[in-house]
Amino acid sequence: MAPEHRSFAPHPTRRRLLTAGAATAGAVLVGSAGTPAAAAGKIRPAVIHLPNGFRPEGIAVGGGPYAYLGSLGDGSIYRADLRTGEGGIVSTGPGTPSVGLKLDHRGRLFVAGRGQGARVVDTRTGEILASYVLTTATPTFANDVFLTPRTAWFTDSYQPALYALPLGRHGELPDPDDVVTITLSGDWSQVPGEVVNANGITSTPDGSALLVVQSGVGGLHRVDPRTGVTKVVDLGDAAPLTNGDGLLLTGRTLYVVQNRQNAIDVFRLAADGRSGAFQRRITDPLFDVPTTAAAYRGRLYLPNARFTTTPTPDTTYDVISVPA
Repeated sequence: MAPEHRSFAPHPTRRRLLTAGAATAGAVLVGSAGTPAAAAGKIRPAVIHLPNGFRPEGIAVGGGPYAYLGSLGDGSIYRADLRTGEGGIVSTGPGTPSVGLKLDHRGRLFVAGRGQGARVVDTRTGEILASYVLTTATPTFANDVFLTPRTAWFTDSYQPALYALPLGRHGELPDPDDVVTITLSGDWSQVPGEVVNANGITSTPDGSALLVVQSGVGGLHRVDPRTGVTKVVDLGDAAPLTNGDGLLLTGRTLYVVQNRQNAIDVFRLAADGRSGAFQRRITDPLFDVPTTAAAYRGRLYLPNARFTTTPTPDTTYDVISVPA
């Protein structure tokens, strides 16, 4: 996906929190999902099949031709080869969900873990390097994550807050009690209860602020990362971003995945992210509640979460690729 090279330094008071114990999960490669043509290297498959019952939500793509997906079921991490469609489990889940994912250049996958907080997984070994309790507030739903060189930012869909994990100068992971809480204010109006509010997160094109989509009301907010003060982004007469989920920024182009709409709305943003203009809508008949998107070589890859289908161990899941 697009390089995420912005850097913010959060200053609010740190909240000392207990850690969730870090576990170790050995890498286990299972399953295959290629096609003869893809395996022969002739094409990149437009559909990548995942294991039955996997329940994908987040996706991350690094510099190489591999996508990483997390399971809402047991939290396992699946790696798919975008050239062939083949793949397998590289980290067995801890039994708790994996939601939003981001991959850094060290091969570490930062995982939003719904009510369990966050964890960091080594994609080469499958080991869970660290686990974090992001908040003691209830209810809580760590939904998505965005990386800068010095901070991992997490959204909470049930609380009006962002959580920052400050990274060391050389990428060192923080101590469990170093979580920083930034309370959302300004234009932000939290819908109470277990309603999805803050969801996808990225930065403005110039890196001066964060962008967060508020799913339930379909709004896009520009967030000052130092104060938490938000301002609704002026998108002109564009329709509300109903069920807005994952955000993907490439240059000044913002892709907003709207899960139950089975659509991606594309905007051209001002450099500071204060305004934007609707460009087009991307749909595909194979979309079945896609939740987020990652980009690789001119194509978008979206996991079909299939939220309108009752999950069973035999439910089929896949990743759909469309031109960016």
